Amino acid sequence: MIKDNQKYFNQLHIVLDGLVVAASYLLAWFLKFEGLFSDGSTLAHPPSFYFSALYYLVPGYLIIYYMNRMYAPKRSQRLETELATVFRANAIGVAAFMISITLFKVEDFSRGLIAIFAVTNTIFAFAIRCVIRSVLRRFRKKGYNLKYILIVGYSRATEEYINRINDNPQWGYVVRGILDNNVPIGTVYKGVKVVGIIEDIDVILPDATLDEIAVALPLSDYDILADIVSKCEKSGVHTKFIPDYSSLIPNRPYTEELDGLPVINIRYVPLSNTFNALIKRICDFVLSLAGIIVLSPLLLILALIVKLSSKGPVIFKQERIGLHNKSFNIYKFRTMRVQDAAQEQKGWTVKDDPRVTKSGRVMRRFNLDELPQLFNILKGDMSLVGPRPERPQFVEQFKEEIPRYMIKHQVRPGLTGWAQVCGFRGDTSIHKRISYDLYYIENWTFGFDIKILFLTIFKGFKNAY
Repeated sequence: MIKDNQKYFNQLHIVLDGLVVAASYLLAWFLKFEGLFSDGSTLAHPPSFYFSALYYLVPGYLIIYYMNRMYAPKRSQRLETELATVFRANAIGVAAFMISITLFKVEDFSRGLIAIFAVTNTIFAFAIRCVIRSVLRRFRKKGYNLKYILIVGYSRATEEYINRINDNPQWGYVVRGILDNNVPIGTVYKGVKVVGIIEDIDVILPDATLDEIAVALPLSDYDILADIVSKCEKSGVHTKFIPDYSSLIPNRPYTEELDGLPVINIRYVPLSNTFNALIKRICDFVLSLAGIIVLSPLLLILALIVKLSSKGPVIFKQERIGLHNKSFNIYKFRTMRVQDAAQEQKGWTVKDDPRVTKSGRVMRRFNLDELPQLFNILKGDMSLVGPRPERPQFVEQFKEEIPRYMIKHQVRPGLTGWAQVCGFRGDTSIHKRISYDLYYIENWTFGFDIKILFLTIFKGFKNAY
């Protein structure tokens, strides 16, 4: 069974981490006093003094790793999430190391050694996890270390769960079948068959070698949920619940407690926090001002090109809907021939749009027409990163057609965004675009903004016509 293998694997993982911490510290000592960073000065303490720190350092780091859930099962965990966890745990470890030295008044302990150790240990801790991840995926592709799952209930959540498992075979999940009272036995969805009714769980649980039960009942069957969970837990099989109302709640639900009663907030927007919003606004102001100053020669050249290429104003202004549904004028370099109001309402630009000028086509290809929006950001109408703002007529249309569309107006619109760097811009699926925008809104972090900015710089927008 997987749970037995997981226990031994975790023990091995802990041993490997202990060896990595010790090896990283010894390497840091060598680099500082004997190798690359050695200055040839006399040591303040003998080597044995520095090495004795390992008696406290190794168990201390393992405890910190455990508290940061670095040994929890993570078949489906994203690589960048694991990197963030490793970085956070090592930052805590170094801080605790420094505090301990101060509290115990250890004099002349090399800060350089600690700095080198912090870097080497973070790198090696992440590297060993990459190796383990690669090895496990190879095993799973060969049919080892698989996790067998039975799904109880056929719903939209069931189909989404199967879709994700099929799309990610490296997770090593195998769905044995589905139990449901409303769908005929023998019905198949993407290779997974309905093998019985829900009541068959009483027969299947004692005999089957299952690693997990996934309860994904449709909303209409939630009255039997408590009974099913009780039966599953009595069997000792790990049980997880996949709600059929996942479309209504965020990926990371924000919960609160009212005198012992758990309450799930339908929507959690990190940027509704005053501190988060203030930090983001300060960064927007500073970076947009710096961008305007640094790029001012380019802005002047582009303005001249627009002026000489066709008749009309240099800057194109268009009404868009922003934060809290308030309208504002977005600025762009004009890349189309001057149109009347009726032509302008035609829609967004499509490939080989005849309205675009020759110089405008080049500017759009490299997104240079968007640069005047730095002034929108400076004013506070927009942010460097966020959902792209839309025209009023499309907002009115989409809010009726697309569930949760208006949530995007709970944050400032952006010059670039998660949807844009992932290819959903212009004449692309508006449903996909909104799903990416909502993911950004619900999972915002300062690091996420930096990632999107780097992707914008090095990859640019896709589908820019």
